[in-house]
Amino acid sequence: MKRNRLLSSLIGWVLAVNLCLAQNKAVVFQSDFGLKDGAVSAMKGVAFGVSPDLRLFDLTHEIPAYNIWEAAYRLQQTAPYWPAGTVFVSVVDPGVGSARKSVVLKTRSGHYFVTPDNGTLTLVAPLLGIESVREIDEAVNRRRDSGKSYTFHGRDVYAYTAARLAAGTITFEQVGPELAKEVVRIPHQPPVFEKGLIKGSIPVLDIQYGNIWTNIGEDTFRKLSIKHGDVLNVRIRKGAQTVFDGKMPFVSTFASVPEGSNLAYLNSLLNLSFAVNMGNFSEHHKVYSGPEWVVEVSR
Repeated sequence: MKRNRLLSSLIGWVLAVNLCLAQNKAVVFQSDFGLKDGAVSAMKGVAFGVSPDLRLFDLTHEIPAYNIWEAAYRLQQTAPYWPAGTVFVSVVDPGVGSARKSVVLKTRSGHYFVTPDNGTLTLVAPLLGIESVREIDEAVNRRRDSGKSYTFHGRDVYAYTAARLAAGTITFEQVGPELAKEVVRIPHQPPVFEKGLIKGSIPVLDIQYGNIWTNIGEDTFRKLSIKHGDVLNVRIRKGAQTVFDGKMPFVSTFASVPEGSNLAYLNSLLNLSFAVNMGNFSEHHKVYSGPEWVVEVSR
């Protein structure tokens, strides 16, 4: 009997912990809506209406219109720094009204992502691991009396479902039916090292300064046995077209090279990046970002 009571207490504790992970009451919003109209405020109003105890935050609402790839990158860039139990709402949805699924991804890290399954989860799913994916059951998880609206799922479905999940009004299992443990992914070049050559892609620009941020992390980059001051051979192409082919030093700070010179460095995420000291690498070399951009680096 004592063992049974202990086991029951342990099971109860585990269930309580799991429930708390879905109830830290934090909801983080991302979209391509901008802030010129009331769309973002409407989403937050719906969430606040579910529970005034929720804490509502913004990741960004300045994703370029329809740019699912950049939405995917911003989730990867940001989510690991938020505590388990945080619920993210990402609405970059050029296919609203189409056959694309509305889903909630629960990662192995305990984070939740409410979004159309259109490629937005390409990067964060492998980074944090897929625990489960559920399709949102709109018969249950849709804002009341919104059935006549077909173009604002961010307000009527995603914000509403995310708020209910974060507030503990529903459990993750009540989101809807479980799907296969996979999400729609945008094809891109992952970071790989092979025979003295590293390949990767350019997920995003450091847009304020025009620096090039690759997806080549420090662990992969160090396989070249590079130290500060060494010169890298860098080739950047868009599809089959070579856009940049040149050499640059790997340095720790921008001031290590003369003004106007190219340089390679590890950015704040410890990913290999390229810049022009006091200049704009992207504009100068006509290099931009997206899954079709490929970087090749060697000694």
